[in-house]
Amino acid sequence: MDSDGQYEQQVVWAVTGTVIGPLLLAATPEGLVNVVFHATDAVRDKALSRLASRLGGEPVEAPDSPLLAEAIRQVRAYFAGQRRDFELPLDWSLISGFNRQVLRELAAGVPYGAVVGYGDLAGRVGQPGAAQAVGTAMGSNPLPVVVPCHRVVESDGGIGGFGGGLETKRKLLALEGVLPEPLF
Repeated sequence: MDSDGQYEQQVVWAVTGTVIGPLLLAATPEGLVNVVFHATDAVRDKALSRLASRLGGEPVEAPDSPLLAEAIRQVRAYFAGQRRDFELPLDWSLISGFNRQVLRELAAGVPYGAVVGYGDLAGRVGQPGAAQAVGTAMGSNPLPVVVPCHRVVESDGGIGGFGGGLETKRKLLALEGVLPEPLF
């Protein structure tokens, strides 16, 4: 317990390099809680500060913790084309309500190499017509790549937006064989 009588949740973190740039991975005892794109020092520090305020306690760098070591191994295998699914416990505590419902459906129902439209995903969770709200849920995804929001696209064939940047989304979709590899 902290000095205010609140339970602090131990958060461990590590940064791993990938073909889309450094990713910050953070975990609690419940599971992987956050994945952050473009984890430069400034981005990393901001993300860790946000985690401390949301979950309590100061995050601790611990790349050798069992959960993070396994997450890093699986992320590296994914980017090497050797893994299509992540088998990690997930901590959903940074997201709730409709957004959590949509992201859980995405994680369970849209496999590697497939895409789904924003509106189609809204329909899958019983909210037809909520395509914009699905877009908001994708933008608030605390676990990108592992919960594959890059697989959600526009119904007219556009790739839609992406919190990690459109070039990152293109690279992820190309890795999964949905788009051709970028020429440059």
